[in-house]
Amino acid sequence: MENTEMLEQLNKFTRRQLSADEVFIFPVTLCDNEIDRDNERFSRKSLDELAEKFIGVTGIFDHDPKGGNQTARIFMTEVIEEDRENSIGERYAYLKGYAYMVRTSSNADLIREIDGGIKKEVSVSCTADRQVCSVCGTDRRVKACHHVKGRRYDGKKCFVSLEDISDAYEWSFVAVPAQVCAGVTKKFEEDIPETEDIPESVENTEAANEISREELETNIRRALALRCPDGCAKQVFERVREKLEDGELEELGKILSVGKAPKTPVCLDEYTMKI
Repeated sequence: MENTEMLEQLNKFTRRQLSADEVFIFPVTLCDNEIDRDNERFSRKSLDELAEKFIGVTGIFDHDPKGGNQTARIFMTEVIEEDRENSIGERYAYLKGYAYMVRTSSNADLIREIDGGIKKEVSVSCTADRQVCSVCGTDRRVKACHHVKGRRYDGKKCFVSLEDISDAYEWSFVAVPAQVCAGVTKKFEEDIPETEDIPESVENTEAANEISREELETNIRRALALRCPDGCAKQVFERVREKLEDGELEELGKILSVGKAPKTPVCLDEYTMKI
């Protein structure tokens, strides 16, 4: 696309018409349809949904929602397919966004870091209404299943497919990516189930229980991070974890989940933690 066409799209988000000399435009790979380090993935359909919802969304740093952290804005997106397959045999695709910044003296160093490849990895924050187990097809937002992400069942790795994207909150520059190919970390909203309907015949029950505890602690850490912007979330979590039993932690998780603001996602991947 020619620069004039990009400027036309970009200026839909400005109060006055900006010239090419006034803005810095750069592409960013937001996410793809490959299984990431958390054994989760966006489906091809989810990429199309994200492409629509990320237009006009602001870019920040480390998912810190302070207004002063607003850095750039996406004005155009496209889903690109490559002539190769991902790890599950589907055609590989990724979501590409085009972002802009208004050139100022205060962001000159950041622009140089982006051009130099120092600031590169990004994370997306969105809501996935369905989180589908690849083994049994269970929507884990509605009902838990006993399959463990990353384990192999009949030779196939278990992963969760993030489906039905209902909102996109922001995208952030981060340090450590979860998605290997796209260099993207993502986080999404997940409610903690009221009950976990896990069959008694779960293989390796002790390991399954340990993972359940770990996932519960992860949910609580993320919820606290969003509620403690002054950086004290880590200390709060450590004190809570030491004093509460499993059942008490589960109850706390439910309270934090129910009490979250409508537009506030619960961070669920270790790479986007702010604590």
